[in-house]
Amino acid sequence: MSNVTEFVTDTRRYAKCIEVSKRVRWDIDRDLLRGRAFDFSKKFLPDGLSKAEQLPFLSADEKRLYSQVQGRTYANMFALVERFIGAKVLELSRDHALGDQVAFEAMVRLTDEELKHQELFRRLERMIGAHMPAGYTFLPEPNHVATAVLAASTWAVLALTCDIELFSQAHYRSSIEPDGNIDPLWKDVFLFHWREESQHAILDELEWQREDARIDEQQRDRAVDDLIGLVGAVDGIVQMQAKADAAYFARSVGRQLSDTEVEGTHRTTLAAYRWQYISSGVQDERFLGILGPMINADQGARIQSALAPIVGGSVN
Repeated sequence: MSNVTEFVTDTRRYAKCIEVSKRVRWDIDRDLLRGRAFDFSKKFLPDGLSKAEQLPFLSADEKRLYSQVQGRTYANMFALVERFIGAKVLELSRDHALGDQVAFEAMVRLTDEELKHQELFRRLERMIGAHMPAGYTFLPEPNHVATAVLAASTWAVLALTCDIELFSQAHYRSSIEPDGNIDPLWKDVFLFHWREESQHAILDELEWQREDARIDEQQRDRAVDDLIGLVGAVDGIVQMQAKADAAYFARSVGRQLSDTEVEGTHRTTLAAYRWQYISSGVQDERFLGILGPMINADQGARIQSALAPIVGGSVN
């Protein structure tokens, strides 16, 4: 039996996103960069995200470099995911093109902002790379990843997208904004990013719920498997990049790390990346509040079982 339901577009929520989007709109050069450069005497990622405090064998200067290596990847990861997010939102906007024009405008604005964010993060990579030791490599190729993600069901892609938008906000509010010891420009990047992503998360939720109402039980069950597959693919990327970043840090730190220190650096980097890009999102209360009413107990158990080796605990 189908459980497809009629979904009524909440035009007011789309309109509110447009209103806020206009109010917080910013330009990369005029409003954010303003001719500034990064201060490499400061940390980039706060300890709450980098988990640098779990490496007691590193000096304060070495922990600062460690935070900068992770920060570089953090920016590149957002550039990576925003490639497929922008493409998916552009696809979904067609559903509104000849219908609710308020929803259509909101989706077009989201796409425009995601393109701006991609440009910003590409520029940050050039700015950071000019001042850090040679040898850093960001391994995932954005178009290959986007192609693979977009092959999954729309429900699963929207679930992953909503998860990403929500954890980006949580990271800023809980870790980046309160830390007074990180580089001011770095903090501003994620302040400005957060301002626009706050609206994106609302639109992601609306579109995910619209898609959930459109599909039947069998399609949703397959979509849950797609979501599990996407999370597994993210973990594969995380494992690959954590290994590369730990090795780069070990080569760049300015002294010979012992085998135990090398192993500890890799283990901590992987734990940090799994927290940043997977666990902090799937354990977010708002994400769980959206997902919970959509799935049944069996589907929830399948998701939890797949996540357990990554998050090391319950997602309930």
